[in-house]
Amino acid sequence: MKTSLCLTFTLLTFVTLAFSPNTFAQNSSQWGLPEGAKVRLGKGVINEIQYSPDGARLAVASGIGIWLYDTATHQEVALLAGHMSAESAAFSPDGRTLASRSGNTIQFWDTDTGELLRTLTVSDWVDSVTFSPDGRAIASSTIWDFPGDEGVVYTIRLWDADTGEILRTLSGHTGPVESVAFSPDGRTVASGSGGWDDTVRVWDATTGELLHTLNGHFSIVDSIAFSSDGKTLASEDFFEIRLWDVVAGKLLRTLKPHRSGVNSVAFSPDGTTLASGSWEEIHLWNTATGEHVRTLTGHTDYVNGVSFSPDGRTVASHSRDSIIRLWDATTGNHLRTLTGHTSSVRSVALSPDGTTLASGSDVGNVRLWDVKAGKHLRTLTGHRRSVNSVAFSPDGTTLASGNDDSTVRLWDVKAGKHLRTLTGHRRSVNSVAFSSDGATIVSGSYGSRARLWDVATGNHLRTFDEHTGSVNSVAFSPDGHTIASAGWDSLIRLWDAATGNQLRTLEGHTGPVSSVAFSPDAAALASGSWKEIYLWDTAAGDRLRTLNGHTNGVSSLAFSPDGATLAGGSRKEIQLWDTATGNHLRTLNGHTRSVRSVAFSPNGRTLVSGSSDGTVLLWELTSSTGVGIGVEPSAKRSTTLGNIKRTALLANFPNPLNPETWIPYQLAESAYVRIRIYDVAGPLVRTLDLGTKLAGSYLSRGGAAYWDGRNNMGETVGSGIYFYTLETGDYRTTRRLTVVR
Repeated sequence: MKTSLCLTFTLLTFVTLAFSPNTFAQNSSQWGLPEGAKVRLGKGVINEIQYSPDGARLAVASGIGIWLYDTATHQEVALLAGHMSAESAAFSPDGRTLASRSGNTIQFWDTDTGELLRTLTVSDWVDSVTFSPDGRAIASSTIWDFPGDEGVVYTIRLWDADTGEILRTLSGHTGPVESVAFSPDGRTVASGSGGWDDTVRVWDATTGELLHTLNGHFSIVDSIAFSSDGKTLASEDFFEIRLWDVVAGKLLRTLKPHRSGVNSVAFSPDGTTLASGSWEEIHLWNTATGEHVRTLTGHTDYVNGVSFSPDGRTVASHSRDSIIRLWDATTGNHLRTLTGHTSSVRSVALSPDGTTLASGSDVGNVRLWDVKAGKHLRTLTGHRRSVNSVAFSPDGTTLASGNDDSTVRLWDVKAGKHLRTLTGHRRSVNSVAFSSDGATIVSGSYGSRARLWDVATGNHLRTFDEHTGSVNSVAFSPDGHTIASAGWDSLIRLWDAATGNQLRTLEGHTGPVSSVAFSPDAAALASGSWKEIYLWDTAAGDRLRTLNGHTNGVSSLAFSPDGATLAGGSRKEIQLWDTATGNHLRTLNGHTRSVRSVAFSPNGRTLVSGSSDGTVLLWELTSSTGVGIGVEPSAKRSTTLGNIKRTALLANFPNPLNPETWIPYQLAESAYVRIRIYDVAGPLVRTLDLGTKLAGSYLSRGGAAYWDGRNNMGETVGSGIYFYTLETGDYRTTRRLTVVR
C-alpha cells in the first residue's frame, strides 16, 4: 500500500531584527535565538550560497537557517530561521521569494519582509530544490522515497510554486537524486544521481518524458549546471568535469586537471566561463575551447560551492573551512572574505575565569572566543582533521586539543601559538583532560588506550590499556588523584593517577559509554550512554541513580560548579537534572543538529553548548530552569541557592601565578575558613584567615581567597612549587600551585 503524500501549508509571521531600520546596530549573534539562550557564537555550517537575480543579496544556507548578506556592504541583513537546518536555498526569478530545503520540508520566504509564507512537508527526503525560469514551478530531487510495495524509488518532483500541488513526478533513476536544474527556457530538467546510478538524466519538463541518459560518470553527480543558452550541460564527476550537448545527449569534452574531487560547477551568465570547486581551489575554464584559464587559491579545505554574480563580474565560493570568499572573475583577485560561519562543533571548553571559550571543529581548527563580547578572537590551526576534544589548563594559560590525526596539541592561549605536539596514539584522540595542578594530561583514543603525559616536557608517563574498544571519554577527579575512562566496551574504569593501577570497574551500561564527568567534590561520577545517564558513588563504586529522558545517545556531560545540577547533551537538546534527587529540571532546545559538548561557566550562571550545526549557544540559567543560581551578597561572599554536599578545595587560578592568584573552595556548612601556604620544603609561608563563611561555593574572583604572592612578612616569594591547605574545623585538604617570576 502506497504511503500518502503529506502536503501541508502553514502561514507564519517571522519577525527578525534584520529587517528593522537599525539593522547594522544590531548584533547578529542574537538574532533568532531559542528561548533561554543569550548569545550565539558562529553562524552555522555553510551548506550552499546563491546570488539573488539582481545581485543585491547573497543567500547562505547554513546549519541554523538562511543568512542574507547585502552584496554592497557585505553585512548581514537577515537570518531566516526555520525549524530545521537549511541545506540549500534558491531565489525565485523575480527575487521576491526564497525557497529553503531541509530534510523532508521546503520553506518559502518573502525576501522583503522575512515572512515565512508556507511550508511543504513531503514523505521523502528532499536533496535539491530550484525554481523554473518563469517562477511558476519548482523542481525537487529526492535521496530516497518509500512508496510501499514497489520498494525504493528515486524521483524528481515538479510542484506548482503557488499552490504546492504536484504537477508531475519524474521516475527512472536507480540511485539517490543528488542535484536538479532547469534549463534557461524552462522546457528541460536535468538531474544528477549517485549510488548505483551515477548518471545524468535529461527530461521534458512539460510531459515528464525522459529525453537522454548521460552515462560514463564514475561517481555521484553532486552538481550540474546549464549554460546560459541551454545548449550545454556541465556535470561534476569526481576528478573531472563533463560538458554535454543537451540536444544530442552527447559528450563534448572532459575537463580534468583537478588534483582532487570536484564538488561544484557553475556557468557565468554569458556562458563563456565555467567555475569548478575542489580541494582548496576554484578553477575557471573557457567553455568554448575547454582551456583552463586560472586557479583561485585561498581556501584551506574542500570548496563545496561556487556561484557567479548576475553581472558575471564576481565569483562567490564557500568551503569546509567555513569561509565565503569573493573573487574578481576577470583577474582572479581575491576581493573579500565573509567570516563568522563555523564547521561542525565537536567540543567546547571554558577558561577557568570564564572569559574565553574554545571550540574544536570538524575541519581541524580550534576557535577562541571572547565570551562577554561574543566575538571571535583567533583561530588555532595545525590539525588536519577533526578536533574531538579541547581542555584548558587550570590556570587558563594553556589549551590542549585532541584530534583525529592521533595527536594532542598544546597551545599558548594568550599568544595563540602552538607549544608542542604529543604523539604516541595510533588512532584518533577522542578526549583530553588536565589534572587539577595542570602538570599532567590524560588522553583517550579510538585505539582502546588512555595515555598520561607530562605537560612541561611532553613526555609520555604511562598507558592505561584495559579497555577492549575505543576510549570515548576521560576525566580527572578534582583532587587529581583519580582518572576515569569510558569506553566502547560499555565500561567505566577508575585509575590511580599516581601509580596507574586500576582501582575499580563500573558496569551496568548496555551500550558504549560516550561521556564521563566528576562532580566538583569528586564524590560522584556521571556516565552517559545510549539514552540513560548513571550517577555513581566513586568511593564505593555503587550506582546511585539512573537519569532517563534523553531520546538519543548522550554525547556529553557536565556538572555545575556547585554539583547540584548535571547537564547532558544529545541529539538537538540539552537536559538538566537535579543531582540530589535525580529529578528532571528542564530541556533546552535550539540546536538543529546533535549537541556534541556542554560546559558550565565558573559561576554556574551560563551553560555553553556546541553542536554539529556549526554554532555554540550560551544559555542563561535563571530560576526558570530550576537550577541553583550563583549570587554575590554585599559582603562579596559568593554563595548558591543549591545544596553543597561536600566541602572541597579547588584548583587556584591562574596557575602558575605571577604575581597573584585566587583560590576557590566550597563549604557544605558554615565554618571558620583558613588557608595556609607552604613552600616545597615544608615551612609556612603565608596564612590567609578568611573568617566565618556561610555554606556555599566561593568560586569567582569576588568570592575566592586571594593571595598576592607574598609571605607573612610582606616579601615577594620566589619561583617554585608551593602547597596550599584549606582548614575548616575538622576538615583539611591540600593542593599544589606554582610560582613563576
